[in-house]
Amino acid sequence: MNDISPQAGAFPAAARCATGCGDGEGSVQVALDPALRIDGAKVFAIYGKGGIGKSTTSSNLSAAFALQGRRVLQIGCDPKHDSTFTLTKRLVPTVIDALEGVDFHPEELRVEDFVYEGFAGVQCVEAGGPPAGTGCGGYVVGQTVKLLKEHHLLEESDVVIFDVLGDVVCGGFAAPLQHADRALIVTANDFDSIFAMNRIVAAIGAKARNYGVRLGGVIANRSAAVDQLAKYNEATGLSTLARFPDLDAIRRSRLRKSVVFEMEDAPELDAVRTAYLDLAASLWAGVEPLAAVPLRDREIFDLLGFE
Repeated sequence: MNDISPQAGAFPAAARCATGCGDGEGSVQVALDPALRIDGAKVFAIYGKGGIGKSTTSSNLSAAFALQGRRVLQIGCDPKHDSTFTLTKRLVPTVIDALEGVDFHPEELRVEDFVYEGFAGVQCVEAGGPPAGTGCGGYVVGQTVKLLKEHHLLEESDVVIFDVLGDVVCGGFAAPLQHADRALIVTANDFDSIFAMNRIVAAIGAKARNYGVRLGGVIANRSAAVDQLAKYNEATGLSTLARFPDLDAIRRSRLRKSVVFEMEDAPELDAVRTAYLDLAASLWAGVEPLAAVPLRDREIFDLLGFE
């Protein structure tokens, strides 16, 4: 019997151990079980400030990979569990919901209890999260990967995308970095988004000491201009992989439970679709790791013009 539980008091010690568990020199975050390593698939972890459009970006990117013939698995790592909303057209039950339904006996779960097929055959999973104020999101991510491995879904995927909530604030929600080959950061051209990105760059650097994850680059979202982002990239060694404008059609696609490839044709949307397909193609071909160095907080204020 698996001892995971959604009840605050019932969460096992490992689930509560967001700090102090240790995953090697240079980190005090949740340790990766070597048995949970993902082999074969190209694994990407999508991070960025809350509300910046990570789920929209992740789902459209998953769709682009699938349209290019890749077998794609998208894992939402947010208790809000709406990462795959536009792919499946609904809020699907989470892994935690599924486990709760079998009284936390994971051996009783079937694939269809926690994996849902979305647009173009993308396999969709929502990890869910621990009760608010307790538990560890990293433990939930670990349990999700464990279930996917037991059902051979990871080895049957060409691409795995982790869509992770908000900016990195704890070791738990940095757990997908232990599995990823490349971490991608979604940002806009504003101070708060870039400040959050700087923290994520630092977190990825910390994980890279002990794991294979490396920075893949930046995805500029909802950005008519990129001057502030360009300053930051130049100062840190980052580079932008793709840029998506602030289009009302993209906003409406989420309201219509659709990825951009399902929306009516329009010249500006055709360009967005092409950009997603180009991004998927470049990621599949492989992007060089970036040796970015995060700035100190004061340096960001100075760089971006705060008085």
